[in-house]
Amino acid sequence: MAYTFISGATGGIGKAFARKCAANGWDLFLTGRSQEKLDALREELFRIAPSIRILAVACQLTDGEDRKNLLAAADGAGAVFERAIHVAGVDIQKAFEDYTEEKAIFQIRVNVEATISLTHALLKRGAPMKEIVVISSMSGVTPMPYFALYSATKGALTSFFTALRLELKGRVKVTAVLPGGVPTRPDIVKDIENQGLWGRLSAKSPDYVAAKSLKAVKKNKAICIPGFFNRFLYVVMKIVPRAISMRFIARRWKKQTKDAF
Repeated sequence: MAYTFISGATGGIGKAFARKCAANGWDLFLTGRSQEKLDALREELFRIAPSIRILAVACQLTDGEDRKNLLAAADGAGAVFERAIHVAGVDIQKAFEDYTEEKAIFQIRVNVEATISLTHALLKRGAPMKEIVVISSMSGVTPMPYFALYSATKGALTSFFTALRLELKGRVKVTAVLPGGVPTRPDIVKDIENQGLWGRLSAKSPDYVAAKSLKAVKKNKAICIPGFFNRFLYVVMKIVPRAISMRFIARRWKKQTKDAF
């Protein structure tokens, strides 16, 4: 049976993808950290599309053995994958010196290691993989002081999946999505409010991001930037000298910290 794989399925963006995929009638393989939350989402999705198949398996993505168990569960159910949507991510924001080593490694493993590891595993299963969507970020377009590790991991995802798209040309469509602020948790809503007009113009809802992402990968776009203002910022960030943009970012990001994980 061919499924759509969604990581980070119980978060705001992940749920939005799951709902839209369910509405499309696609069978779903969902993963997140909490089995309880996955089961609740599963019941919600059945109300949207009673006839689809849904597998929901909890996984701590930082744990290689847990990822193997996740894939073993898929094998046990006879699941193959026609679509992968990588949403899971960690957005800790603070001066790098204020990290613990454990939190630094945790962020790298969730954002980069797990995403690339699962992509490799799903591709190695061969056909019928048709589409891959990865949620990167506008934060990865340029280095961001006080958001340095998150920025670096998201920049790595954009770079990797843009390159992978060419390797898989003619076989699998690959799109990296670079949203701005997405109001999915109270701390993110507060961040958007603290940024004033800039934050409000950049912010897009999870439903908006999911809809634009699915349309973009269908068209095989390398990069999807949801929202006109974010596309404008993307161009500006490419043109403005990096030293200037980094000083501007540092002044803004130095004023706030968050460690939601």
